[in-house]
Amino acid sequence: MAGLFPKWTNALPTIAAMAVMGGAVTTVGAVWYYFTPKYWEAGYMPEQPGNGFNHQLHAGKLGIDCRYCHTKIEQSPEANIPNVDTCMGCHAENRISLNFVKDERVQFIRDAYAEDASIEWRRIHKLPDYVRNFPHHVHIKAGVSCYSCHGQIMGMPEVFQSEPLSMGWCLECHRNPEKHLVPPDQVTKLTWVEQELDDRAHGRSGVDTDALLSSLRREPPQYCGACHH
Repeated sequence: MAGLFPKWTNALPTIAAMAVMGGAVTTVGAVWYYFTPKYWEAGYMPEQPGNGFNHQLHAGKLGIDCRYCHTKIEQSPEANIPNVDTCMGCHAENRISLNFVKDERVQFIRDAYAEDASIEWRRIHKLPDYVRNFPHHVHIKAGVSCYSCHGQIMGMPEVFQSEPLSMGWCLECHRNPEKHLVPPDQVTKLTWVEQELDDRAHGRSGVDTDALLSSLRREPPQYCGACHH
């Protein structure tokens, strides 16, 4: 038999085992990285109707507060999409004498208003079907800023999904909420929040997060259905 098989073939079982092991590790690593919301969902930016909604202009340059359009976020689990009437509060030609109000790029808004139709904005942030909901009002009252979940909206010409919104990502925040909590009256001031969280990461924060946590423990959100069926 020694004459039939060269001596080097004795190493074949070891090489095969190492190849199988390497393939398994590569497969697990690929699934671990690529089969996740962080890879597939973060960065999602669908094409919107008309010319879209420029948050960089409205929230950034013009300084419109999030709650002007998303009127229910302090009372409802859902962050409602504004109706056409809200848009026309600024874009009606007889309301404000500014060039951008009469710009042809927003003609689709006026057309929808004239036809008593809605604008079919495409949803960007969508949780899996097995998640009951994300209670916006509870998180905002607890001091979780829009910035922590949606990123710096004020700098986005077109909104995209900034975070993976996965279960692990949510649990990471719930385990260490002090990294994200800000005074509830500051949650929509995204420039301030961005600077504060950066200062906090570098040990320069002036906000007493222990006091914020203590306040939550004394008076937890009074909406049990947010977490419990």
